[in-house]
Amino acid sequence: MMEYKGYIGIVEFDAESKIFHGDVVNTRDVITFEGTTVDEIENAFTESVDDYINWCKAEGVEPERPYSGKFNLRLSPELHKEVAVTAKKMKISINNFVEKALKDELATVNY
Repeated sequence: MMEYKGYIGIVEFDAESKIFHGDVVNTRDVITFEGTTVDEIENAFTESVDDYINWCKAEGVEPERPYSGKFNLRLSPELHKEVAVTAKKMKISINNFVEKALKDELATVNY
């Protein structure tokens, strides 16, 4: 994993082609990069992010910013009720309850 200007790149190695290829994963826009060495893939990543930002500027559009910290969550009415009641019992907001649950779950994931 690599990070540059808030954009996160994930790299994979294609053994058959002997090439590294990567994607920026924290934006809906498609930003890809590739190289044959570690230095090349790192340079390609930063160049791709810079190219994307420059392209947006030239087109007069705002680059998609990596994760604002907001997302919509759809739940069944039953689960929504259970979350709301449990959060109320814990004397925290639904947002804090969900954030805690997500952090707890992420702490158990082994990459």
